[in-house]
Amino acid sequence: MKLLNYTSSYFSVILLVIIPIWAGLFYFAMLDEIYDSMDDGLGNQKLLIISKASSDPLILYKKDFDEGNYSINPIPFEHAKNHKDTYLDTMMYMHNENDFEPVRMLKTVFADGNQYYFMKVITSMVEEDDLIKELLYSLLWLYLGLVFTILLLNNLLLKKIWKPFNRLIDQVSKFRLEDAKPLITNKTKIDEFNTLNHTIDTLLQTNIVAYTNQKQLIENASHELQTPLAITMNKLEILAEEGQLTDHQAQLVSSALDNLTRLQRLNQSLLLLSKIENKQFPETSSVNINQLFHRVLEDFSAQIVFHRLTVRLDEHAECNWQMHPDLADIMASNLIRNAISHNYPGGNITILIESDLLVIKNSGKNFGLDNQNIFKRFYKGQSSNSTGIGLAIVKAVVELYNFTISYEFNTEHVFIIRK
Repeated sequence: MKLLNYTSSYFSVILLVIIPIWAGLFYFAMLDEIYDSMDDGLGNQKLLIISKASSDPLILYKKDFDEGNYSINPIPFEHAKNHKDTYLDTMMYMHNENDFEPVRMLKTVFADGNQYYFMKVITSMVEEDDLIKELLYSLLWLYLGLVFTILLLNNLLLKKIWKPFNRLIDQVSKFRLEDAKPLITNKTKIDEFNTLNHTIDTLLQTNIVAYTNQKQLIENASHELQTPLAITMNKLEILAEEGQLTDHQAQLVSSALDNLTRLQRLNQSLLLLSKIENKQFPETSSVNINQLFHRVLEDFSAQIVFHRLTVRLDEHAECNWQMHPDLADIMASNLIRNAISHNYPGGNITILIESDLLVIKNSGKNFGLDNQNIFKRFYKGQSSNSTGIGLAIVKAVVELYNFTISYEFNTEHVFIIRK
């Protein structure tokens, strides 16, 4: 959800809570004011009626509400002496409505000469259910109007205010260390956005420098290691070829050469893995996976024959993936090399190719490997001769193109790559 919509949803929920609370308070305050106003009106009518009664005694004989809004009945002094003015809500039959309607009534007592009278004065009032209904409709329209106004402000005013932030997010999302380009930021009137621009620009520049230094260090270290390794291996080979070594010395030289060869492979693998993870293979082209595995199997044919392995290539469809050709070759070679190295003499390898699926199966040890660690660097399983880098390189290549790789064991070791 976008930030603007996120804030709008919060405002909508907050208003949905606040408006009913405010409406309740407003309703009771308004009702109190209405009652206060009606009571004042009833008190004023009482005074007018008493004043008129002094000049028109016939008023004192109006015992019912037939033609007016008051009634007067004589009462003894004993009933009148402790009476206080009382205001109350009641119902009266209204001929125009043909129904009982709510009214506000004042009950009071007054004296005319030596005679005391009990008087009721009424006035019509607003029906509470109608008042509540109208208030609810008004609040509903108010709520909808406020929400519409907030959405309008978000999409017009706030959208303009947040434009520098959105522009920065767009540039950061497209930023790549391997193809670093400076951020284009414009100074705004908002201090927080200027601070954010400056902070992110500084952070990216620091990462660019660190990335460049790391890349140069890896490349230089690899290059510097290759030369002394090659010289050392060459001298040991010359020493072994001279034939003046004892059997024990020859074994030591052979062991040293094996370890140096392994170190050389490890150095090359780590350099390759670093280049893949740093995305130093930007070019891609359509690679025919079917043809690729035919060629790789031909390259490994001598090892396959030596280990007496049975290889079956099941091609269910033509598979063309957009990859760097060299990385595709490295991926296929490492998978086949892994299937050969961790197999047993007379075992089998099965390769299944579909348009968006590649499966490599091989026989081997009759137990599964650790799913959590098999694609990590230097994980060797049960093999001490492996560098532990091959499958890590395969995973790096696969993830570079947003493919997925998984491992399963069901009497055979199965590696599955999905596009």
